[in-house]
Amino acid sequence: MPSSFSFMYTVQSHGWSDLLPFQLDEKSGKLSYVFTDKKSRQVVSARIGENAGRLSIEFSSDVEVDQDELVKSFRHILRLDDDLNDFYNVIGKDSGLGWVAKANAGRLLRSPTVFEDLVKTLCTTNCSWALTKKMTANLVQKLGVPSADRKSAFPTPQALAGVSEVFFREEIRAGYRSPYFVELAEAVASGKFDPESWLHSELPTVELKKEIKKVKGIGDYAAENLLKLLGRYEGLALDSWLRAQYYKKHNAEKVCTDKKIEKHYKKFKSWKGLVMWCDMTERWFAEKT
Repeated sequence: MPSSFSFMYTVQSHGWSDLLPFQLDEKSGKLSYVFTDKKSRQVVSARIGENAGRLSIEFSSDVEVDQDELVKSFRHILRLDDDLNDFYNVIGKDSGLGWVAKANAGRLLRSPTVFEDLVKTLCTTNCSWALTKKMTANLVQKLGVPSADRKSAFPTPQALAGVSEVFFREEIRAGYRSPYFVELAEAVASGKFDPESWLHSELPTVELKKEIKKVKGIGDYAAENLLKLLGRYEGLALDSWLRAQYYKKHNAEKVCTDKKIEKHYKKFKSWKGLVMWCDMTERWFAEKT
């Protein structure tokens, strides 16, 4: 793993480790996830932890899976191949952000697929975190395939496309998102739409954001949040929580315009979204550590 990597700061970088099929055992410090093997379609639960400066993966069963593919998925989840050297150089002269490079923070946990991150991002819009967790848990537990240890994988696009809008409303408790989930799942399952292509898109970020916003239910906040998980940090992804944290830390707890917030981070250019996230979570990490 890279020298600038922190397992703890990555796993707890934002709320994704609270959302199934992720599970974080805070006592052991290990992160588990339920994978669907691409070749065999077998479902296997695995967990990863750090020991003596090395990462180790444990499997929950003897199910035959492509271990190389699983390792590749963990590398993707933990952002092990992301180069943050320029990010650390950009923030290096800012005394208020010195802790970030010192802690090797900045890698944002993500799911194995863009589709899963997109669905989860939709689950964060216009609701409490408790409801986000509930919707995600319902999706996994009601539509995901179980592993040998009775944990379930995130449902495939085909599984989501196989249920009705009524099911999303009544069983998933997705509310106004229900028709959006139906349309998204059907488009991905049929091959008409491929969110995985965004990972390697050559479009400028402004144009890619427009493409992402074509998904119903995705506005500026959701698109910019998803862009961070794609490795593009130009957008601040402002929501009520980030704004409130900014008011407390940089504006004497007084409400201000989004333009003022944007001006504060403008000097960090293409990294400003990641800089703001790290800046606003400094106290969060201080409490955890």
